[in-house]
Amino acid sequence: MAKITVALVEDHALVRQAFRRLLEDSPFIRVVGEGSTGLDAVELVRQHHPDVILLDMVMPELNGLEAAEQIRRLDPRIRLIIVSIYSDEAYVKQAMRVGVTGYILKDAVEMDLARAVVSVAEGRPYLSPAIAEFLMNAAHGGQLNAPADPFDRLTQREKQILRRVAEGLSNKEIAQVLEITSKTVAIHRANLMRKLNIRGTAQIALFAAKRGLIKVE
Repeated sequence: MAKITVALVEDHALVRQAFRRLLEDSPFIRVVGEGSTGLDAVELVRQHHPDVILLDMVMPELNGLEAAEQIRRLDPRIRLIIVSIYSDEAYVKQAMRVGVTGYILKDAVEMDLARAVVSVAEGRPYLSPAIAEFLMNAAHGGQLNAPADPFDRLTQREKQILRRVAEGLSNKEIAQVLEITSKTVAIHRANLMRKLNIRGTAQIALFAAKRGLIKVE
């Protein structure tokens, strides 16, 4: 059985290396190229015509959705997967509109990455379980298995950052602890505040204290 050929496009080198290791652990996948920008993604199509391309949502030159649109025009056969920190329904639906068949969250890649590649290569869409559940709830007006608590809508990474913000750590300090970039922390922080409808560090700390997430002396 021929291996699924994959091109990997992610602007952070260390993250890209981690993704590559996860993919190469699968006996069904072969990575044929890497890039760091949206334009790299388009060029990889011309060079390799892989079965699947993994695209970061936020990249220089062209973002993941813009690159996806160009790739679909060049070679509609190629399956596209967005890898993102954004879990919002609007982002997922926008990705599907431009022809993406997989959407996975960066904080779930260890479980989802190879599985998503195999699924979309076989013609089956793949969404990270947290996104699939959220979209199902939205499709049923929020009534089916709807979380009674907005805290349940947070991703695991957002919960980690919530706790550390409440403990008084800066974005830079959180980035060092979690081994991610300060920009990524800031995006997660903005997302969790929007989901919880809270503003500022003081409200984050108060929310965490009420939940028993931090000790209050």
